Amino acid sequence: MNPAEPDAGATEPDTLHYREATDLGAVREFVRGHALALGMSESRTELLMLAVNELATNTMQHTSGGGRVRVWADAGQLVCDVVDQGPPRTFRRPMPSPDAVSGRGLAIVERICDQVESVSAPDGTTVRMRLHL
Repeated sequence: MNPAEPDAGATEPDTLHYREATDLGAVREFVRGHALALGMSESRTELLMLAVNELATNTMQHTSGGGRVRVWADAGQLVCDVVDQGPPRTFRRPMPSPDAVSGRGLAIVERICDQVESVSAPDGTTVRMRLHL
């Protein structure tokens, strides 16, 4: 995965920057509008919005400087990047117990998406999610 650019043949990504917790609503609407425009079903779009909201909320809670979200289509998939200044995320984690207060965000993201990966680069850490359209 090259976090800086979409794969060859993909549509041009649209990007939204966010800096404040009050920007999370705009992030969800940005993702919703683009996912529906790219042909994703309403139910899959709702799941994608949940995944992106979990990651963007983590940005607000655990990093400084905000982040950005990019959305595009590639080979029958919707691709969505969430980029911030946090460390690489680890996946393949168990779901926390029902009485746990936190720690579900990345586990939820991984279960919602068809594919998810994380990579660090000079401009930040990218979590790339792929969902079949």
